[in-house]
Amino acid sequence: MNKIESFTVDHEKLDPGVYVSRRDNFSGVTITTFDIRMKKPNVDRVMSTGSIHALEHLGATFLRNHANYKDKVVYFGPMGCRTGFYLILEGDYESRNIVPLLKELFSFTESYEGDIPGASPVECGNFKDMDLESAKLESNLYNQILANITDSNLIYPEN
Repeated sequence: MNKIESFTVDHEKLDPGVYVSRRDNFSGVTITTFDIRMKKPNVDRVMSTGSIHALEHLGATFLRNHANYKDKVVYFGPMGCRTGFYLILEGDYESRNIVPLLKELFSFTESYEGDIPGASPVECGNFKDMDLESAKLESNLYNQILANITDSNLIYPEN
């Protein structure tokens, strides 16, 4: 069996940032997958399930309502390793293209007040596992990374 591309990235060299994970073409339409890496793999403490779950609900709601991106969002969801998220957009993008969008997204989640969208037993299969305060702290930490983003946090390290 062939190794999938994301397993070829040297996670020991990977810092928090935003990276183009892959580009795919479907019937002439380019889809860009972003690795929104919020934690240094195997070094930083991973996000709690409650935090990442709250961020998933808030992030998906924000992105699917964004004036410029709502019709381009294919998917937003957590990585199984709990070190970040994947964002899939219709279109051919570079990492730096979406930094302003991510700043908006994580500013929104950092300052969010109220009920988490979709956090009810009718709307979610694990609605009790949400931690808004931890999600806000994680958003604040990632906003600090985005505020000081450099090319080394936008391009996967070479193996």
